Amino acid sequence: MSKKNWLISWVGKADHDCAEGARGDDLGPVASAIKAHTPFDKIHLLTNYDFERSKAYCAWLERTTGCVEADLYSVDLSSPTDYSAIYSSVCAELKSLRLPHDDIQLTFHLSPGTPAMTAIWIILAKTRFPARLIQTSKEKGLETVDFFFDLANEYLPEFLQRSSERIERLSKEVPVAAEFSKLVHRSPVMREQIQLAQKIAAHQVPVLILGETGTGKELFAEAIHAASSRARKAFIAVNCGAMPKDLANSELFGHKKGAFTGADSARPGHFREAEGGTLFLDEIGDLPLDSQVRLLRALQQREITPLGESKPVKVDVRIIAATHRELPKDVAEGRFREDLFHRLAVGILNLPPLRAREGDLDLLIDHLLKQINADAADKPESQHKELSPDARKLLLLHDWPGNIRELYHTLLRAAIWSASASIEAADIQRSLLYIRKGGESLLERQLGKGFDLQTLLDDISRHYIGRAMEKSGNKKKRAAELLGFSNYQTLGNRAEKLGLKLDEKD
Repeated sequence: MSKKNWLISWVGKADHDCAEGARGDDLGPVASAIKAHTPFDKIHLLTNYDFERSKAYCAWLERTTGCVEADLYSVDLSSPTDYSAIYSSVCAELKSLRLPHDDIQLTFHLSPGTPAMTAIWIILAKTRFPARLIQTSKEKGLETVDFFFDLANEYLPEFLQRSSERIERLSKEVPVAAEFSKLVHRSPVMREQIQLAQKIAAHQVPVLILGETGTGKELFAEAIHAASSRARKAFIAVNCGAMPKDLANSELFGHKKGAFTGADSARPGHFREAEGGTLFLDEIGDLPLDSQVRLLRALQQREITPLGESKPVKVDVRIIAATHRELPKDVAEGRFREDLFHRLAVGILNLPPLRAREGDLDLLIDHLLKQINADAADKPESQHKELSPDARKLLLLHDWPGNIRELYHTLLRAAIWSASASIEAADIQRSLLYIRKGGESLLERQLGKGFDLQTLLDDISRHYIGRAMEKSGNKKKRAAELLGFSNYQTLGNRAEKLGLKLDEKD
C-alpha cells in the first residue's frame, strides 16, 4: 500500500505578498513547491498572521495551483522567534493529526516563516516526526534538503549514554510496581503520587486520598492494598455517602440480633468482613459525626463495639479513606472531627485532576477506547471504533470537570451513538454533558412549570460558543471548527440569533 503525501508548512510573508500581487508573477514558496512536486494528498498550513488574510491566501493558492483544499490553522505566537512556543505549538498540531503515522509520508517546507520556524522543522523531522525537508528559491526551484547527521540516531544515544548512570539510579529508586499498572499515566505529577503510594503501601498506616470526583481514588486504594502485606486478605469498599445515616454504625461496626427495630438477625459489619485486610471508606467526609467517634476509637484501640453489645471486639483492619471534599474546611466548620482527620492523614495522597496531568489525556483516550472495544467485542451488533482526528482534537480541548470517569462515559456514549466505525467530532459533541456549577446535569432538569426547552438550548449554545471563542483566541474560523460548524458564517448567524457579539482578535 502506497503512502499518502502530506505537505505541512507555515504561511510566510512572501506567500501573502505573492497572493496579493506585490511580487508580480512570483508564486512564493508554498505555491512553487506544490507546482513542482508530485501532487500532495493533503496540505496543512499554519499561520500566525491575521486569519482572514491567510484564508484569502489559501483561496488564491487553490485557484493558482489546482491543489487539493488547503487546511488552515491559526497559531497564536507571542513572537515568531520564540523557539519554545513554536516547538510546543507545532508538536500539538501534529499530534492532533495523529502523526507520525506509518501510512503517511510527511514533508516539511523550510522556506516560509522565520529562521526559528525553520530550525524547529529540522529538529522535528530528525526526531519525533520523521519527514522529508524541502525548500524553494527563484534560482534553484524546488530542492530536497538533507543533512549528514541524524539527531535521533547519533546525538540522542550519545547524550543518553552520558546520562545512563543517573537514569539507572533514578529508575531503581522507585520503579512502578505491577500492582500500580492500571494507573495509566506519563505525567510527572501522577508519577509522584504513585511513588508516594508505593512507599505508603509498605507501611501499615491509615491513608487519606484526596482528589476531585473521577480522579481514580478507588484504583489507588486497590493498588495500595495489592502492593501491601495484606494483599491475600479482603479488600472491602464502602461508599459512606450512600449509607443511610441512621444505619451507618450498623453497616460499619455490626449489630446483634434485636439491637434495634428491624434488626431481625445479627450482622458482622464491614470492619469484621475486612478482618486482616483493607477497608476502603470512600467519601469519608459524608460520615455522620457519631460514626466518626466510633471510627476514631477503631483506629486508636483497634477494636469495635457492635450495636447492642457491651464487650468490644478486636479487629485487624487497615483503613484507606478518600474524599473529594475539602476536609480541612469541614474540620474548621465542625462537620468533621479534627482528631479523626489527623489520625487518617498519616499517609496522604493528593490526586491531580485530569486537566493538570500534562500528556496523560491522549494516553487515557487510547486506553479507554481500547477497553470499550474489548468490552463490546463479543456483542454481535458491535463495531470496532476508532477516533477521527477532529474527534480527538475536541476531546483534547475539553476541560473534563468529571475527570477520568467523565472521559470514559463520554467515549462510551460516542461509541454507542456513532453510526459508523469512525467516531466523528459530532459524535463527541453530542456525547459531552455540560454540568452546571450547582451540580445539576442538563439531562436531569425538572420538567413542568417553568421549564423552557428553547431557553435551555440557547443557554447551552451561548456557553459553548463562548468557550470556543476563548479556546480559539477569538478566531471565528477556528471557533467554528471547534463547534463543528461548516464555516464561520454559520457561527456568526447563530451568535446573532442568540444576541452574542463576537469580537474577533486582530
